Amino acid sequence: MNLPADTDAGQDLGDSATKLAVDTATDTRAGPNEGPTAGPVVRFQIVSLFPEFFAPWQRLGVCGRAVSQNRVAVSHWNPRQFTHDPHQTVDDRPYGGGPGMVMMAEPLAGCIEAIRKASAPYSPGPVILFSPAGTPLTQSWIEAQRAWILQQSDKARASPHGATPDSSAIAEFTLVCGRYEGIDQRFIDQYVDQEISLGDFVLSGGEIAALALMDALVRRLPGVLNDEMSSVAESFIEPLLDHPHYTRPEVFAGRAVPSVLLSGHHGKIANWRKEQAYLLTQSRRPDLVKRSV
Repeated sequence: MNLPADTDAGQDLGDSATKLAVDTATDTRAGPNEGPTAGPVVRFQIVSLFPEFFAPWQRLGVCGRAVSQNRVAVSHWNPRQFTHDPHQTVDDRPYGGGPGMVMMAEPLAGCIEAIRKASAPYSPGPVILFSPAGTPLTQSWIEAQRAWILQQSDKARASPHGATPDSSAIAEFTLVCGRYEGIDQRFIDQYVDQEISLGDFVLSGGEIAALALMDALVRRLPGVLNDEMSSVAESFIEPLLDHPHYTRPEVFAGRAVPSVLLSGHHGKIANWRKEQAYLLTQSRRPDLVKRSV
């Protein structure tokens, strides 16, 4: 079978994927202002043919800092490591004909079974597949997962055994990143707990959608942002878009900062921001206003 170009490009990812998984899962370097936590709050188990997609996210910004402080752990699982032929084949032609290739069930199932074994005796958490047929990824979905994570954290603190060991996490999510034309439905039926969609458009794979979910969720975890209010006073936390923001200089290109923001009157500023958020939402996303009524 002639493999697609994407398949050829990923043949040598096995060793790098394993190294990245080990490096990330055991990284407990402290950030500039805070030492590592006792153990990660969340672990993401990533099933992907291209683990390199995630390396910048694991190093940069507030989420990279959460990884370096061991608040978040990321492990990578390449389906090619669970194949049994010299070419590490993970896809084949669809039954019934048609364009494109379909990801085979067996290598993906091997990943999930290995994740379950590695997570034992703890729960590996939900298996999420990114798919156009999935539930839309929204802030309300993120908030529901955050609430579940905090609930799990409270249970861990109340446990007579204390917090979980450094190698385990309070909550886990297994994120399956598909490629090609699709995934064998039998794998989905057997292993997937929920399908998530990033929107009504098509991507080359699920990696970008996985990064969006990870970023949105991690920044809502306690202690990740320096200012806890930063993640609360944002678009979609309430069913409104965020208000406009201004910083120095006071005048740019002949446009001045609204005078109320310079008044020092916190009540007037709060009212102005609330009004502007409502007007912006009414203008750009009236569906959100209707949803909040």
